[in-house]
Amino acid sequence: MNSPLGSISIGTRIAAATICAVMLLPSPNASAQESQARAFDDEVLNFLLESRNQKPASQATAQERESAVDELTNIYLVSDLPRAVELGEGPRIGAQLELQRRVLLFNAFANDFLASNEATEQEILDVYEETVALSAPKEFKASHILVESQGAAVALIEDLQEGADFAELAKKHSTGPSSTSGGDLGWFTAKSMVEPFSDAVAGLDDGAFTMKPVQTQYGWHVILRVDSRDSPPPPLESVRDVIKQKIGQRKLQEFMSNLRSKVAE
Repeated sequence: MNSPLGSISIGTRIAAATICAVMLLPSPNASAQESQARAFDDEVLNFLLESRNQKPASQATAQERESAVDELTNIYLVSDLPRAVELGEGPRIGAQLELQRRVLLFNAFANDFLASNEATEQEILDVYEETVALSAPKEFKASHILVESQGAAVALIEDLQEGADFAELAKKHSTGPSSTSGGDLGWFTAKSMVEPFSDAVAGLDDGAFTMKPVQTQYGWHVILRVDSRDSPPPPLESVRDVIKQKIGQRKLQEFMSNLRSKVAE
């Protein structure tokens, strides 16, 4: 799960850097490990296993568990040394530890808040209708004739104005791959086409063609908008999780805004 409100999981990065550093240390031999009393409890071990392997600690293999115990042993041995304790009392390390603690507490609270304030079915439906179903992009069906020069495109427009058949002109003159099908591009959304082309299509009425050539990086186009329709929205179930996350983030942002307002009073 992403950090709430887009916050960077600083605590996780610090812990990961520490573990990577420990992995470079030589492991004590088996007898030394056995003689060293474990200073960490199972919660610490399980957290490392789950963070490292991205699965429940109970599913860790014997080798993964042994590796984690080895790393934690190194961490605890070194962090208890007098010099390490002395370094920990310095202002910079103290600031890092405090920041790490605060970030962990924030993320824990935020995750608890989200779990306790899940989106209701009505809230999900409202957001779906507002931002998904009602904002589905329009689709266009169009044909075009692609030529190399503006003059050639102007001549084709004049032919169309005199009643020439668009598909026949496309088959005869277009240099694009759709020429064999009379310039037919099928159905598409505006975003799927380059901007000058999509703007021209959106500005036409169904059945109308461009009265001026449209230039793109591919050449000069004469465009016929054949038809248009509202594209079907995605099914609710396909976007449910995204909507739930969006609602949760909005609730958390509102909570934070209210909290900051109270502090400022």
